[in-house]
Amino acid sequence: MTNVGRDRLRELLDAVLADGEVRSLGDMAGDAYASPFHFSRMLARGTGESPVAMRRRVLLERAAWQLRNGSAVTEAAWAAGYDSAEGFSRAYARAFGHPPSRPAERHWLPAPNGIHFHPPISLWVDTNEHTTNPLTEQLVRHDLDDTTALLAYAKRLSSSELHEVRLPGTVVLEWDGTEESIGDVLHHLVRTKQTWLASIDGLDTPVYPARPTVADLVDRHEVIGPAWLAMVRDLEARGAWGDRLIDALCDPPESFVMSGVVAHVLTFAAHRRQLVRHMLRTAGHPVGPGDPIMWLRRHRNEETTGDDLT
Repeated sequence: MTNVGRDRLRELLDAVLADGEVRSLGDMAGDAYASPFHFSRMLARGTGESPVAMRRRVLLERAAWQLRNGSAVTEAAWAAGYDSAEGFSRAYARAFGHPPSRPAERHWLPAPNGIHFHPPISLWVDTNEHTTNPLTEQLVRHDLDDTTALLAYAKRLSSSELHEVRLPGTVVLEWDGTEESIGDVLHHLVRTKQTWLASIDGLDTPVYPARPTVADLVDRHEVIGPAWLAMVRDLEARGAWGDRLIDALCDPPESFVMSGVVAHVLTFAAHRRQLVRHMLRTAGHPVGPGDPIMWLRRHRNEETTGDDLT
C-alpha cells in the first residue's frame, strides 16, 4: 500500500511539472486523470501546496538556475510560462527579493514540502528544509500586496482627492507627525519599511519630498517590498529573530529586537492600510476590506493583481 501511495503522489507531481508553456489547473488534473477539485485536494494533502503555487514556484527556481548559468531574461521568462519579461521580472523580484538581472545566490525558494527544482530537469526533495513560518510569510506578503493595490488605486485620484484633509489631527506614531490625507498615509506606509531597511543596512535615512507623488511611492515600493520580504526570510532561515539592531538613525542610537521590528511594522502598516480604505470610502470610492482570508484564497489559485481591493 505504501508503494502505491508514493507512486500516486509522483504521478500528481509529474502532472504539475510537465513541460508546456501555460498549464491550467484543468490541464494538470487531466494528465493525472482526476477532476480539478480532487487533484488539488490530493496534492495539497500530500505536499501542503496547491498545484498552481507549486508549479509557479518550481518554474521560478528553474528560471533562477538558468539565469545564473547564462540564460537571457526573456528566454527564462518564456520557459517559465510568462507572456512577457515584465510580468516575469515582477514575479521573480517578489520571490527572490531582487530583479532577475542579479543572479540568485541560491535558486531554491521556501517550500512547505522540501520539493525543489534540481538541474538539469529533475526534482530534489529536502526532508530537512528549514522553511519560513507560513503565518509570517502570509502576513508579510499580504501587507506588501495590499499596499501595492492601494498605491495602484491611488493613481486614479486627482491631486485634490489625494491631499484633502479627511481626518484632521490624526497621528499614527508621534514621531511621524500628522497623517490627515490619503497621500499622507500612503507616504508613511511606504517610507516606514525603507527607513527600517536603511537602519538594518547601515544606510542614511531615506529622503522624501514633503508630498511625494504616487508614481514616486510606487517606484520606491517596487524596490522596498522584495527587499523587506527577503530580509524577513533571512531572519527566519538563520533563526535570527532575537538578534538586536542598533539603530544609529535614532538620536541617541537605540537597540531593537528584530522580531519586535517586524511586528511593529506589520501592526502599523495594517492600521494605515485601513485608514486609507476609510478615507477612500469617505471620498466616494467603495473599496473592500482587504481581508487576508480572501487574499490567500486568490493567491493560492492564481497570481494576484496589483489593483485588487476587494
